[in-house]
Amino acid sequence: MNFSPVKLRAACVLGFTGVALGAFGAHALKDHWKETLDAVEAAYRLDIWETGVFYHLVHAVVLLVLAFGCPEKHQGKLASYSFVIGVNIFSGSLYMLAITGLKWMGAIVPIGGMLLLAGWVLTALRK
Repeated sequence: MNFSPVKLRAACVLGFTGVALGAFGAHALKDHWKETLDAVEAAYRLDIWETGVFYHLVHAVVLLVLAFGCPEKHQGKLASYSFVIGVNIFSGSLYMLAITGLKWMGAIVPIGGMLLLAGWVLTALRK
């Protein structure tokens, strides 16, 4: 069996931070936004936050699977890098958009999305 301790650690870090950020959004941010924003804006920001958490956790699981089943060849490494960097850019910019309300942060999201898509393509092409 192929095993990558580096990918495993990266998956664990993504999983841990995804759960922590999900809990932070569901408890602290949700209550804060209900108190400080109108209902529509609070729901909008929470939805953005939850989307970030969803993609964050999905790709943590993908990286976990790759840690146990993807050989350390060129495509496998590139796919893993694409997933890790993609999650940071995609979910990270969604988190920033949700916290700050700065709409221009949404322009960064597709960059992360393209990296996530590249990770999937590279995973499909691996030998």
